[in-house]
Amino acid sequence: MKYSVANIDCSHLAEWQTDVLMQQLAELGFDSFEQNDSTLRAYIPTNLLSEESVASVLGEAILLSIESCPDENWNATWEASHEIEQLPLGVRIVPHCAFGAGHHETTAMMIDELINADLTCKRVMDHGTGTGVLAIFAAKLGADYVLADDIDENSVRNARENAAFNNVEIDVRMASSLQYSQFNFILANIHRNILLAQMPDFAHALTADGELWLSGFYETDIPVLIAAAADNGLLHIRTRANGEWRMLAFRKP
Repeated sequence: MKYSVANIDCSHLAEWQTDVLMQQLAELGFDSFEQNDSTLRAYIPTNLLSEESVASVLGEAILLSIESCPDENWNATWEASHEIEQLPLGVRIVPHCAFGAGHHETTAMMIDELINADLTCKRVMDHGTGTGVLAIFAAKLGADYVLADDIDENSVRNARENAAFNNVEIDVRMASSLQYSQFNFILANIHRNILLAQMPDFAHALTADGELWLSGFYETDIPVLIAAAADNGLLHIRTRANGEWRMLAFRKP
């Protein structure tokens, strides 16, 4: 597969703004990133590249150039320069080119919540699973059934590999929306706009007394997320903070 790389000057961005930019680029199809000082190198299959779409998410960042990459296995190249992530409970993650290796603030909050929850015999869904890290923790913590889905086939493949690597069984699927029901816990660590759009689906897929955990957003996003959850019959039960990032938990009566 032929790849292209976008070289982006992020010197005018705060760290959290660079994180948001990477999330937005990932939604456009970019699947691996390297950062050196103030320059971000973002890789994408050439057939998915749209310079207009890239320009639309840059904000104060500056696109320096877009170059064609020589043919090579980018997952293998990326993985070779990134160590296996060692996490609590002996979980080990090879992140490949997906988000969610386990140490980012949004993922760390979710892992803390999982460790302190009673998942015994529960059904858990990890929506937008990335590397599968949250689904793997849920399985290790006693969940009876764990479904992990993602719209990106690289993430689906990576989640399956990581599940096997950690000797747990999770059901990993390609999906772009929730078409399932009857989960005791739904986890979604993804972009705010996606969370808002899928709030009715989250509410429908939860069991009575089930919990929805959302992360991947900031303090300023909280009011609109709580309002959207309330419109769909979900009660806000707690908020967590880690750096600039926030997590919300809701319960379905």
